[in-house]
Amino acid sequence: MPSLIVRLPNHLGDACMALPALERLAAAGPIACAGQPWAADLLRATGWPVLALPGGRGARLAALRRWRAQHPADRQALLLTNSFSSALEFRLAGWRPAGYARDGRGLLLQPAYRVPQEWSGAMHMIEYYDRLARSWLGTAPPSAAGERAMPRLALAAQARDRAGAALARAAAGPPTAAGYVVLCPVARGRHRGRDKCWDGFGRLGQALRQRGERVVVCPGPAEAEAARAAVPDAQLLEALELDAFAALLAGSRLVVANDSGPAHLAAAVGAKVVVVFGVTDPAKTGPRGAGVHGIGGAARWPDYAAVAALAEGLLGGPAATGAATVLPAGAAA
Repeated sequence: MPSLIVRLPNHLGDACMALPALERLAAAGPIACAGQPWAADLLRATGWPVLALPGGRGARLAALRRWRAQHPADRQALLLTNSFSSALEFRLAGWRPAGYARDGRGLLLQPAYRVPQEWSGAMHMIEYYDRLARSWLGTAPPSAAGERAMPRLALAAQARDRAGAALARAAAGPPTAAGYVVLCPVARGRHRGRDKCWDGFGRLGQALRQRGERVVVCPGPAEAEAARAAVPDAQLLEALELDAFAALLAGSRLVVANDSGPAHLAAAVGAKVVVVFGVTDPAKTGPRGAGVHGIGGAARWPDYAAVAALAEGLLGGPAATGAATVLPAGAAA
């Protein structure tokens, strides 16, 4: 049974960046996770128990107390969130939370860890979470030239089957390419008051279709209208559970995304992905993976021509004809 419950970050991209920390903790002993309702789908193949936290403080407290009652030997929680409210909720529910001493919550934490000095510089969010896991375990941080943590997400065969079925249902006829390209044009929220969505997805989708690619978009909840407006020429897939969406990304010929949750998810499952930056800092929050190709930066969006050239270069020659397939995570398309 779990001996440690880990409070996951609230956003998909952050949860993906926390995967190396979670793997490190799980290697040392049984863990459970608590987080947003989609977390259970994200982590389905890991085998870690996941407590879905409902909206509203009262409901979250009740859920945490029920979990404590079902696991009376467990009292320790590690918070990957930085908020005062998350620490308060765990304390009120009878847990002993630990985490970074931020947002004035130091007295609620047992223990409270100092934020790494490197965080004020170029430390990536992946290392930020991983350093907290190392602090909890009492292991030394890596040297400056040490290991570079890489998020990796396992996928079950059933997730790939569900993704393949969604692709088949969306096809109006035989696909024009042996595979498909996924565009992820939606990024929720704003970063320092600036829109996080690149405005070239519609033009890129049209160009890719003209070269014979099957272009699909798979919007999340309440994103269908925005996705259709951004890429009107793409095939719009039904909303998928998060692990099936991850399998869809893993089996693609290419993913093109904003610096958003889907980009981090694509990187974690080994997809080939172009990440378009315009307002966020790639050095601190950019997706990390062997197939990641970033373009742009925090100061300005890249030119459309540069993004299109990068995407077409990664796709190689003209799209081949044949049946579309969904490949295992990490497989080459």
